[in-house]
Amino acid sequence: MQSFTLFSISLVIVLATSYSDAFTINDFPEDFLFGAATSAYQWEGAAEEDGRTPSVWDTFSHSDDKGNGDIACDGYHKYKEDVKLMAEMGLEAFRFSISWTRLIPNGRGLVNPKGLNFYKDLIKELRSHGIEPHVTLHHFDFPQALEDEYGGWINRKIIEDFTAFADVCFREFGDDVKLWTTIDEANIFAIGAYSQGIVAPGHCSTPECSTGNSSTEPYIVGHNLLLAHASASKLYRLKYKNKQRGSIGLSLYALGLSPYTNSKEDEIATERAKDFFHGWMLKPLVFGDYPEEMKRIVGLRLPVFSEEESEEVKGSSDYVGIIHYATVYVTNSRPTPSLLPSFYTDMGIDTIYIGNSSFDTSVSTPWGFENFLEYMKQSYNNPPIYVLENGLRMKHKSTLQDSERVEYIEAYIGAMLNAIKNGSDTRGYFLWSMIDLFELVGGYEKSFGLYFVNFSDPGLKRSPKLSASWYTGFLNGTIDVVTQEITQLQRNLSASSSL
Repeated sequence: MQSFTLFSISLVIVLATSYSDAFTINDFPEDFLFGAATSAYQWEGAAEEDGRTPSVWDTFSHSDDKGNGDIACDGYHKYKEDVKLMAEMGLEAFRFSISWTRLIPNGRGLVNPKGLNFYKDLIKELRSHGIEPHVTLHHFDFPQALEDEYGGWINRKIIEDFTAFADVCFREFGDDVKLWTTIDEANIFAIGAYSQGIVAPGHCSTPECSTGNSSTEPYIVGHNLLLAHASASKLYRLKYKNKQRGSIGLSLYALGLSPYTNSKEDEIATERAKDFFHGWMLKPLVFGDYPEEMKRIVGLRLPVFSEEESEEVKGSSDYVGIIHYATVYVTNSRPTPSLLPSFYTDMGIDTIYIGNSSFDTSVSTPWGFENFLEYMKQSYNNPPIYVLENGLRMKHKSTLQDSERVEYIEAYIGAMLNAIKNGSDTRGYFLWSMIDLFELVGGYEKSFGLYFVNFSDPGLKRSPKLSASWYTGFLNGTIDVVTQEITQLQRNLSASSSL
């Protein structure tokens, strides 16, 4: 899920065609995983088939005119075709999520046999092609039934239901899945869905939302997400880990954060933004409690961990999943007493500049990515990291020549390699996205895919873009990133592919 519209954005263009010295895949550690990613609601389609019931995203996406995931890429029926494309590209791993309502239609209780078989078949297909499955349990799409019954993530009841859902997944798929992410983008989910109301289930305090409280709900939800993650992690370690030998982590949306000026105010504001945006989840996971600055500013609106909860959350992630796209520039804000408190007014950021608001041009700040990995090493004891999403959004149009995306990917992989050489324990990289998807914020107008999907074609034909050809060459070791001629790739693509 790409949450670029979560900010008021201004134009700061930074172009980059390369970032590192020449490198190939052989410069990475031998066990490093390169893959690509999707999520259930954005890829599967088949929204009303074989026992699946609505998630909050079904409800939310049908409330506007941006499109929905009723059909999406039809991955539910075309998964074998897509896995074949992955294998041809040389992917070592594929990240996908499990639809809670496809597996357990009522949110709790009976397992849906057809949903269970779909995921078993998908995992088997991946394994048969030598592709490592990386499974996310919650990618923004929890059951509408639980939202209706008790308010979903604003109620602690969901911790028990989520843990039961996780238990089914571990039991049924864990012999073949060694990498589990419990919650996708925990920080952005809590902010976007419960402070701004721009993603499902759409809670906020403005007239655009029919329910919600922007001053309290994001913090309540963030707290419950951490407790649910810790509960699922504890279950996995006690019941499954010794036999299945897997790893479990939580992911967050990670921005490079840099002061807009060298003023003391902007430097302090940047550190505060790091505490709010990253430390909110990372401090409890690594040290057992929220950042002190956050506790001071939010006060009684910020939930408190009991001693037992603190111990359960601390150390509950074997790794941290990172979703990263851009670096932003931070200036300090002046408090506006008339504004109702919310996450962003609490954080106190006046302006965040983030590349280009449409993301249709080559906007690259790989130094911010490298700096973030260094920040993780210095501030959070250098945890194992999987980069679960990274990529460039462009207009979804009938062109396969996405050279800007190739340049972006080159620069960010190079920045990641620099961080690894400097000691970062980064272990995997997943491009978003494997193919063009239904984007949760932007619908079908913009896309990130390595493969173009013709959504006007009843067969939803997939066609490789230049970026797919580049990634294939990189993965098979034939591309030297700095010296590779993109124009040659373009000629090869034009000769072999057409829409």
